[in-house]
Amino acid sequence: MTLELAIILPTLNERGNLAPLIERIEKALGAEGWEALIVDDNSEDGTADEARALALSDNRIRVIQRIGRRGLASAAIEGFCATAAPYFAVMDADHQHDPALLAEMLEALKRQEAEICVASRFAEGAKTDGWAEPSREKLSGLANRLARRLTGVELTDPMSGYFMLPTSTARALVPRLSGIGFKILLDVLASADQPMKVREFPLDFAARREGQSKLDRAVAFDFLAGLYDKTLGRVIPTRFALFGTVGALGVVVHMAVLAALLFGLGEGFALAQALAVLTAMSFNFWLNNWLTYRDLRLKGWGAVLRGWLGFCLTCSLGAFANFAVATLLEGQGVFWAAAALAGILIGSVWNYALSSRFVWGRF
Repeated sequence: MTLELAIILPTLNERGNLAPLIERIEKALGAEGWEALIVDDNSEDGTADEARALALSDNRIRVIQRIGRRGLASAAIEGFCATAAPYFAVMDADHQHDPALLAEMLEALKRQEAEICVASRFAEGAKTDGWAEPSREKLSGLANRLARRLTGVELTDPMSGYFMLPTSTARALVPRLSGIGFKILLDVLASADQPMKVREFPLDFAARREGQSKLDRAVAFDFLAGLYDKTLGRVIPTRFALFGTVGALGVVVHMAVLAALLFGLGEGFALAQALAVLTAMSFNFWLNNWLTYRDLRLKGWGAVLRGWLGFCLTCSLGAFANFAVATLLEGQGVFWAAAALAGILIGSVWNYALSSRFVWGRF
């Protein structure tokens, strides 16, 4: 039977979920006409090794193990660019997405009833009883309203992670896709020249079979990054904008520490400025690691400590310029707050360029 459908499964620590999911997919689609493309972000639990072990006895399974690259959106893009199937679906490997919808979605596309099929958590007939996070359900509702304004597509769940479309359509959009974060469907819909014809399928959104969610509290920030990329991202690069946002918060920390040391403890400006720079630098590293570079996030005490030291070292030139300019201006009678802001501005460009390259490994 000719290959018709590729099921792209972005994975991160899903070892125990793979074999049962393949069984469910086979039950839904039959024995032929499909392949499962597992795109693994170098999971620590050996997910890629498990996928390769399954592939040894099942030629419908293929594996892409990514080293130094992370994120569901970029994993999906690599997946549909790597398959010869004329249609592909993206779904989670954690068993929250029901494979039983795959056959019906494929038939709808083949009959040209839609340009893209979406499994919706909020369509009539959908169930979210297995969703143990009511706060995230409310957040998705707000995100959906914002996404509809951006894409021009009326959907109940434009933030769904379970959808299907022709591979040729997605490949044509690749140059416009940002590949940022987790919401690849939003990226696809917003990148199309015209609003796409969509058909929704009510989803029984189940609980995870095992493991922990790949999403975290940074998901709201990640969603905002996607909206920004599709609106202003061509003017100011998205990652730089995120870095700048964190830097602005760092300014608040810097000024608070500086004021506390100057007026609260009576320290001299030079010492107060130096301590404020170090404190703000540490704060910026922590928040950038959690938000701006969350797809490359450093984990574990050893990696975080090395990253913090690397961040401080690579930003030392910017920090030195910050300190030198600020103390020079303050010594010449410039108001202390203005002197500090001038130092921050001079150091910010160096901080972004050097830390992106040497701490997280990407410009």
